[in-house]
Amino acid sequence: MRDSQLGIGVVGYGYWGPNLVRNFSVNPAARVVGVSDLDAGRLGAIRQLYPAVETTTRYDDLLKDSSIDAIAIATPVRTHYELAMAALRAGKHVLVEKPIASSAEQAMHLIDEADRRGLTLMVDHTFLYTPAVQKIRELLLKRELGDIYYYDSTRSSLGLFQKDVNVIWDLAVHDISIIHHILDEEPVAVSATGSCHVAGSPENMAHITLFFANACVAHVSVNWLSPVKVRQTFIGGSKKMIVYDDLEPTEKIKVYDKGITLDASIEDAHQFRIGYRAGDMWAPHISPQEALQTEVGHFLDCVRTGSRPISDGTSALRVIEVLEAASRSIAEHGKPVVLKQPQLVRERVRATA
Repeated sequence: MRDSQLGIGVVGYGYWGPNLVRNFSVNPAARVVGVSDLDAGRLGAIRQLYPAVETTTRYDDLLKDSSIDAIAIATPVRTHYELAMAALRAGKHVLVEKPIASSAEQAMHLIDEADRRGLTLMVDHTFLYTPAVQKIRELLLKRELGDIYYYDSTRSSLGLFQKDVNVIWDLAVHDISIIHHILDEEPVAVSATGSCHVAGSPENMAHITLFFANACVAHVSVNWLSPVKVRQTFIGGSKKMIVYDDLEPTEKIKVYDKGITLDASIEDAHQFRIGYRAGDMWAPHISPQEALQTEVGHFLDCVRTGSRPISDGTSALRVIEVLEAASRSIAEHGKPVVLKQPQLVRERVRATA
């Protein structure tokens, strides 16, 4: 550290890297020391915007720099594991763009390495740090919605097509991390179907169903071939329901006092009469603060205090388990795949380490 600031190195200055550099640069607890990218043109853009930041095409330069305390990785998914492992072995704290690695085994190796060295390992599940998702979690923890019946989400747009991951590893990863965070419960099985409409590329649209031990069910629809961009989620409960539209400029969350009522006891289930309740709608105030700004601050605080990040390595592992299971289900035309508990994955990986 220099001047009580954490030195930050960023690898990858393509789509997400500039956002990381910008948010670390404006945080008084951090100082961006260096940025690495294989594209010399991108490095030239950095020098114009941030003349005090060192630039290099060699990632090793960041690892060898003693003034760099933490590395932020914003590169293709296939490179995450090697880059993150190299940073941990160099004694650097690590923030990795989602998903943290290409497999659960790789994620577990990263978790073990960070634990052995006492370093912070965090995945960039940005939506967990949005004021909207934080408000939804608050409402659920207060049981404002009652028992949760369903989570139903559509996340679609025209592109961006990825070369090394399919649409669920690119888009559904957001909803899976949100579901884990707001429900504080893991699914027990997953079923998924997907389609590819571009030869030689991975699936560009998919439908995923997550099953839970209780009556809750989650549906996630993701699509790279949509004529319009959609980021909409419905959450239904026994008391109230939520509509969450991330593209809405102001009222991102709307809480509806709507639902059904039953006028028979459980013993007389065959005589149920369903009534419908229609009450008020209200839109809670949502802070306009950028989620990545909150996330970067949280990462820096965890590095300084040793606190466990909200989106730590274990959180990342849980998401990858679901992604892997969904990919297997797609390959088997929607056959449900029972999810393993994270502890079993840990034991399996450690046995092969």
